[in-house]
Amino acid sequence: MARISECLRLAELTCARLCHDLSGLLGTIGGALELATDGDQEASEEVTLAADAARELITRLRLYRAAWGGPGEPLSLPALHDLLEGLPQARSVTVETHGLPPDTVLPPVVAVILLNLLLLVGSCLPRGGRVVLAGAPNDLFLRILGPNAAWPAGFAACLVDEDAAMAALSTARALQMPLTALMAHGHGVRLSILMGPTPAGAPPPLRLETA
Repeated sequence: MARISECLRLAELTCARLCHDLSGLLGTIGGALELATDGDQEASEEVTLAADAARELITRLRLYRAAWGGPGEPLSLPALHDLLEGLPQARSVTVETHGLPPDTVLPPVVAVILLNLLLLVGSCLPRGGRVVLAGAPNDLFLRILGPNAAWPAGFAACLVDEDAAMAALSTARALQMPLTALMAHGHGVRLSILMGPTPAGAPPPLRLETA
């Protein structure tokens, strides 16, 4: 556990530094492009596309820093939805939080693990769909609903066995699944896929618990 925690801390600090340095540069580029599109003359299509891409990259970096930079501040539901605008699948996947009290504030460690789960959900909903959150800040339930929705192969094994999660670190494309499991192990958060009745064709829900 100590070894994994040390490796995670190194990765978190590296991510936080990279996101900090890159977001400053992107902010400058985005600001310059905004000025170019706010002039009296109509901006070219290329400049407009570049400005849109810069805004999207800035929101993406904010999400990555919050998810991979280590536990930070507690996270309210409005702040969570703001961060989720940076999801790569934001246009095809919606996250519903009406199953949580409106004044919910997620503890820092819970927020980090939840953000990683929501990053993982993109590959679990290949044709888009919904993520439904319910429960309480220290006992969350997450359900994925959509065509061909499924948890990644081997995810359950990674959640119960750190060695299985380490072995699953095989390619950059498949990073998010074992990374999420290792972060849960390293931060003392229990993730478990629940067995029981589910809507037709829907995968079982996932539970996130803290001590």
